[in-house]
Order: sequence, then C-alpha cells, then structure tokens
Amino acid sequence: MRRSAEPDPSGEQAPHWWQRAVFYQVYVRSFADSDGDGVGDLEGIRSRLGYLELLGVDALWLTPFFRSPMADHGYDVADPRAVDPLFGDLAAFDRLVTDAHAHGIKVTIDVVPNHTSDQHAWFQEALAAAPGSRERARYLFRDGDQPPNNWVSVFGGPAWTRVPDGQWYLHLFTPQQPDLNWDNSEVRADLVETLRFWLDRGVDGFRIDVAHGMAKPAGLPDMPEYLRSVTGAQAHGVDDPRFDNDEVHEVHRLIRKVADEYPDTMAVGEIWVQTDTQFAKYVRQDELHLGFNFALVDADFDADAVRRAIDLSLEAVSRSAAPPTWTLSNHDVVRHVTRYGGSELGARRARAMALVQLALPGVVYLYNGEELGLPNVELPDWALQDPLWERSGHTDRGRDGARVPLPWEGTEPPFAFSEGTNTWLPIPPEWAGLTVERQLEDPDSMLSLYRQALELRKTHAGFSGTDIEWYGAPPGCFAYRRKGGGLICALNTSGAPVPLPPGEILLSSGPIPTTDLPPETAVWLI
Repeated sequence: MRRSAEPDPSGEQAPHWWQRAVFYQVYVRSFADSDGDGVGDLEGIRSRLGYLELLGVDALWLTPFFRSPMADHGYDVADPRAVDPLFGDLAAFDRLVTDAHAHGIKVTIDVVPNHTSDQHAWFQEALAAAPGSRERARYLFRDGDQPPNNWVSVFGGPAWTRVPDGQWYLHLFTPQQPDLNWDNSEVRADLVETLRFWLDRGVDGFRIDVAHGMAKPAGLPDMPEYLRSVTGAQAHGVDDPRFDNDEVHEVHRLIRKVADEYPDTMAVGEIWVQTDTQFAKYVRQDELHLGFNFALVDADFDADAVRRAIDLSLEAVSRSAAPPTWTLSNHDVVRHVTRYGGSELGARRARAMALVQLALPGVVYLYNGEELGLPNVELPDWALQDPLWERSGHTDRGRDGARVPLPWEGTEPPFAFSEGTNTWLPIPPEWAGLTVERQLEDPDSMLSLYRQALELRKTHAGFSGTDIEWYGAPPGCFAYRRKGGGLICALNTSGAPVPLPPGEILLSSGPIPTTDLPPETAVWLI
C-alpha cells in the first residue's frame, strides 16, 4: 500500500522527519522480555513504548527479528519476510508498529543484504544442486583444490568453506552466513520484494547492514597480508578488496528507488570506510538518505580529537543533501562509558559527550541503555555467545559485553527485564543503581539528563540551523555555536577549570558552581 506525502500548509518544502530525528536503537534480544524466556521480544518492546515516548526519541531502529538459527544473533537470516518465533510473529510486529505510531514514534528495521543464513531455502537448494546451476549462482561458489583466494572472515578464520562436491563458497562472516552474489538478478529482485513487504506493513525505513559490502571485485583478488590478522567487522583498510567496491552503489540506488515509491521513508547505511570521499558516495542524491558516520565512536575523550571528528563528519556530507549522523555507541562496539575510562570518570565523560552529540545539527542515533549510563560488562567465559569468541580461538571476547539486557526496576537481576530468572546474558547485580526506576526518580541521573537534553533539542529555538561555527578555546577545550539558532556548546577535556563562554546556562552535564567550566564537563548556553 503506497503512502501519500502530507503537503506543507505553508507551501514550503518542510524538512523530512528523519533529517533531524533522534533514533533509538533497540537491540531486540536485550530490551524487554514479555514471555519469560530470558530473551527480549517484540511484545516486550511494545510494553515499553510509554518509556520511549517519555524519553523523547523520534524513531526506533530494531535489530533483526527475522527467522534465523541465530548463529550471529539474527544477522544470519533464514527468511527475511518472517518473524522468528523467539521474538513473536507478524501480528506482534503489526501491533508494535501501530502502537509506536500512536505514540508518535517511527519504526525502522534492519535489512541484511550481504548474506543469508545457511538455513535459508536458497542455500539449501544450492547445496543440493550441481556446480554451475542456477541455485548456486545466487551465491559465490568457486572451483579449486585450494580456497579461491586468501580472504579471511571478519570474525576470524578463512572466508571460504568447502562443500562435499569440492566447490568452495564465500562467507565474509561465519560459515553459517554465505555471501550472496549481487551480480545475480534473482538476488536483486528478492531484496526489492523484502523492502516492499515491510514498507507495506507500515515501517518508516531501513538500516542497511554492512552497506559497504555486497559487491565483490572481478576476479576476487587476494587481500593485503597485513589485514588478514585483524578481526572485527570494522577492521579493514582502503585497499581491502572485500569491501567498498564501486558496484555496491548500484545496490543502494536500487534501495533508494524502492524507498522513493513510499513517500517519507528512508534508508541509512552502516558504512565503515576510511575517507570522507568514500563515505560521500553512499549519500549521493540517488543513494542512501543517511549514512552512519562512526567518527565520534573512534574519537578519544579529547577536545581536539572530538573536534576533528565533528569537522570530518560535516565535511563528509557537505556536498550532498544528507544531514550528518552522530552516534557514540551501538551493539558492535564497547559502550562509551567504558571507552571513556569506566566507573565515575567514564560516566562524567559520557554525560559531557551526550551534550556534545545532541547539540550538533543533523541526526542522532542512541543505543539502548546509553541513556542509563550502562557500561560494558566483563562477562565470564561460559556466558560468551558472540561468534567472534569462538572464531578467534578465544582471543577476541567479542561484543557481548555491550549487549547485556537492560535493567528496568527492582533491586536484583533480572531487574524486570524478564519474569524468568535466567536471561540470555547475565545482568550484573551492581546495576541495581542504574535501573530506569531509580533514575526516573533522580533529577541528577543520566536518564534525567538525556530527557532534559532531548526535550530542549526538540523545542528550543537555539537548535535551529544546519551549520556550526567554532570559537577560540583554551587547550583541551572547544566551543561551537549553532549558526541558525545561537546555541553554544562548550566542552572541557583538560585537567583544570576554564572560563565559561558568555551566555545563560541552558543545561550542563555536571555541576557548575562558579563562572568556570569544570574538567570533563560540557554545557549548553544561549
């Protein structure tokens, strides 16, 4: 069912909702469990929509909830147009979308076009078919006594697995995630069918997983030796033939064409590339509406590093219609409270960076739990489930520490995340002080800071405009002003207090007892 765009009564071109939205990433397994099995689900999300409205976010991004054997927690998709029973069913998804819209919240979902599960009907058909068949042409099968090239999986180990008839198939992730062949017309048609299936059910957009993947270079040349020992989905260089090949832009033009059939829907890409020039190609007028720029994720808590990340991010979209996109954490990286030093130090710095991020023009993506100040969790070996742990020979502990379920209320695990006692990853008892319940009652909590900041960002005229200008600032500090509305954001990462810029304090990340800005503190002034 096609949706018509709402005309602007003024006759002017109104900004699209996604051009300045705050998205909230829901890691579905870890948000809220409705049936007591210890795994989050769609009904759990629906039960917490009131909280998300209270928080003040504009849209959700749901990680994969599709039918899957869960070799990579849902990013190995066996049927992209079905809900896995672990998370609910299509009726539950429809209820979630309807209720989210009633709360004024948009819903976007993950799409995983680079690969399928090895349990996908297509791959099972390929295994049963002969070399050279139509069924195998949907994937990347090759002949040879040895692997076709030296590529390694980003999870560690070889990127090729041999089947009984002697052919090899490519998998840039686990062997249970065979890569699709994007030169194949059936593969392209199937993606179009998937996009339309969910758009017809009312979704407002997509997050494209591994958006710099999909296309493979002709001849599948070897990768540089220096990259073969590096694991992680973000670990690759400009000369890595596994990613960022020019033909990938044809896939994004296809996605954009479908989205344009449904007015006011959008697509954002997970784009791990090395240069602004590479990044800019993904957000051209006929490609993705938004691109995740991970410059802030990669920046240390240092004013010069953060300013450089901001400048690079603004430059990357300066020649396109896409607004900049900001994020500090997601399910693939260490939570920023921990990255910034952990404990009270990390929390103070995380509070400061929340204000830096939310004062910037463009789009913000929050990761569930960052508004609670959750740190990474040091999990015991027995609890680890990320395929990185096994594939690296137990040298890379993986991403599970950033995926622990959220604490909602009470004084003991599972903190009302689930009615059951066992959760898919154990929740530490020391999170008793970080629950939503505790923080809602505390005006000085991280959650209260986020709520105030999101409300101001949405309603205060100081946040208008799409450009910033920098002020002179002492070493270890910076200050910028929103050129349209006049809001000033200042950050002090030095070890000593510095004079505040002129203006009335709107919000600060910590106490400001004098006319100086304390270390590890950010402030908004008007």
